[in-house]
Amino acid sequence: MSIRVMLVDDQVLLRTGFRMVLAAQPDMDVVAEAGDGAEAIDVLRSTAVDVVLMDVRMPRLDGVEATRRICAEPNAAKVLILTTFDLDEYAFSGLKAGASGFMLKDVPPGELLAAIRSVHSGDAVVAPSTTRRLLDRFSPMLPSHGAEPANKDMERLTDREREVMLLVAQGMSNGEIAARLVLSEATVKTHVGRILTKLGLRDRVQVVVLAYESGLVRAGGGGPTGGR
Repeated sequence: MSIRVMLVDDQVLLRTGFRMVLAAQPDMDVVAEAGDGAEAIDVLRSTAVDVVLMDVRMPRLDGVEATRRICAEPNAAKVLILTTFDLDEYAFSGLKAGASGFMLKDVPPGELLAAIRSVHSGDAVVAPSTTRRLLDRFSPMLPSHGAEPANKDMERLTDREREVMLLVAQGMSNGEIAARLVLSEATVKTHVGRILTKLGLRDRVQVVVLAYESGLVRAGGGGPTGGR
């Protein structure tokens, strides 16, 4: 079945360009478009969508608030944020709101298509280096370490799952984690899946955000602040 994609951007020319790229793919179908977040939410009430390509800065309702409302719905479409500016504070907010990815609008077509497929399959598409830069740049927006207790659900994690979580929070890929812990990638993927389930998170991007918010990882340093 084709991946049903929705384009949300207030610039018609950009939507046209993205639609042309996606229309050439046998496994993708642009099923809807919207010029702002409010229109996107209205359209989603009557149109089945798998992945939303979401602009950040739009009139009426911006992409961050639209993402928050979309992701709060059961069986919500996945949101991939597209922005003109790298390290944009709105993009960081969008990731916290539930987006599964963050990319620049000038990304090569091949990378955009791969990102859509990854998001559709349940993966996050923020590169580890981008994740680290985002969190390092906007760490002042996060609570001070010790300002509030860590997520109580983290007490449910096994020692190995906690170890994997800390490495995910440092921006490591599954392959890098597997090499560090001398495990198979399949085993690491299983651990990541259990971490997401136990913590009630959508993807590894939100694992990173939670680890920073809880003070498990220091912004800038990348290492754990403590452990059991």
